Amino acid sequence: MNAAHSDPQQPNDGTRQLLQWGGAMLASGLVACLLLVTLLGGFTATGAHTNTGWFALIVTLMCIPFGTLVLGLGVAKWLRNRRLGRTG
Repeated sequence: MNAAHSDPQQPNDGTRQLLQWGGAMLASGLVACLLLVTLLGGFTATGAHTNTGWFALIVTLMCIPFGTLVLGLGVAKWLRNRRLGRTG
């Protein structure tokens, strides 16, 4: 029997880690975006107005898309495990 399917309530397949890290990355990106707009001078079509604003913009543009993908994968795995737990 496979260790990942031995207990359908607590699968050890990385779902929890995907949900935690995806949520943390998405939250970090949203906080960086909020700080950029409110405290760090904002941004225009040519970029941020301050050096710290540039850093926040880079964090925002990396964390929001990647965090959304990782969180989406975690949700998909969670739904799959839930479905397997009901039928298995």
